[in-house]
Amino acid sequence: MDCCAGSETWNAVTDPEPVRRIWRGLGLPGIVDVHTHFMPRRVMDKVWRYFDSAGPLIGRPWPITYRADEQQRVQVLRDFGVLRFSSLVYPHKPDMAAWLNQWAQSFAGTTPDCLPTATFFPEPGAGRYVEDVIEAGTRLFKAHVQVGQYDPTDPLLDPVWGAISDAGVPVVLHAGSGPTPGRFTGPDPVRAVLRRFPELPLIIAHMGMPEYADFLDICAVYENVRLDTTMAFTSFIDETMPFPAAALPRLRDLSDKVLFGSDFPNIPYRYVDALTALTEIDGIDDVWLRKVLHDNAVALFAG
Repeated sequence: MDCCAGSETWNAVTDPEPVRRIWRGLGLPGIVDVHTHFMPRRVMDKVWRYFDSAGPLIGRPWPITYRADEQQRVQVLRDFGVLRFSSLVYPHKPDMAAWLNQWAQSFAGTTPDCLPTATFFPEPGAGRYVEDVIEAGTRLFKAHVQVGQYDPTDPLLDPVWGAISDAGVPVVLHAGSGPTPGRFTGPDPVRAVLRRFPELPLIIAHMGMPEYADFLDICAVYENVRLDTTMAFTSFIDETMPFPAAALPRLRDLSDKVLFGSDFPNIPYRYVDALTALTEIDGIDDVWLRKVLHDNAVALFAG
């Protein structure tokens, strides 16, 4: 184990019972987490070093709670009762996405509860390798506008958005300006893409924080746009980017379009804290929680 704390602390943050108590109390068989990260070891190590340094894209100290080897992390999710999860990989430069996709396909092949995941970058040939991974069975894509520092409207992405829209494979899209803004983050580039590809199935990561209201608007207008709850409502995020209370009724009304995400393992708190934060939202009931933690994702990835 390569965790960042002693065994006693590790045992505390990996104790499955507090997590299992939540979904059992809702009458669920487990939960689906659409926003988890598994990457090639050297890439994950680099990501963790960046978090450790509180780099400019992070903007604040960010300790990694679940720093452990790959199989330990998989087992932690299984012990928690996570029925399906993702291996969200993302490139920060050209000529990286195809290699990450090969790794992710292999990982999913040996980890049947992981949704086969892929990614892309605005580069020549992106449309071709995206079509290839869709044909190979990819169920989910990841796009990270902040880290990749690219414009979602880049013409090099036109064949990518077209292929994904035609296939109906969802994209977990980090386009909000949290934790720090980027050159191309925010709702406007996403709106521009959706005007051209209105059927595009997007899952807006982190509920679009901190532009929550704008991304709620987008979600309400476009049938295939959804939100994931990743990090939202936790005390860590509420310190700097709280969800606006005035928007809670709209969030409740969009119960069919919200999916649970955690950002595991790269979270600075316990996994159960993310779930508890959702159960404590004003006006949220068990029906909403069952949809968000399980039913919506099961319906989205059915078949």
